[in-house]
Amino acid sequence: MNQQRRILLAKTGLDGHWRGPSVVAKALRDGGFEVIMIGMTTVDEIVQAALDEDVDLVGLSIGGHIEVAERAVLALREAGIDRPVFAGGVVPPWARKRLEAQGVEVYPPGSQLPDIVAAARRLTGLSVAQ
Repeated sequence: MNQQRRILLAKTGLDGHWRGPSVVAKALRDGGFEVIMIGMTTVDEIVQAALDEDVDLVGLSIGGHIEVAERAVLALREAGIDRPVFAGGVVPPWARKRLEAQGVEVYPPGSQLPDIVAAARRLTGLSVAQ
């Protein structure tokens, strides 16, 4: 399958930290993905964008807002959106464990861009070599 995969990136917090999500979005685009970056949003907006854009993967920039990320994951599942979710940003160890228990892959500060792109390839069913 050679179809370009679509990734939704959303910020769950209302902080002004855009560098991380912007750098990750560029790395994913350079890795061959179409990235739909919707910025600071509510849980309902994340769900609606995932439906409207027919994405293959949802990425959440958490910025310490763990409960919002958990609500987003739950709302996606309740809406029947069975797509993988990965998250990045400031994620304390206790929160990482909670998110991973819900099937979310977590990439805290210091994560390497090639690792994030490789995860996106794996999670969307693309081979790493493509």
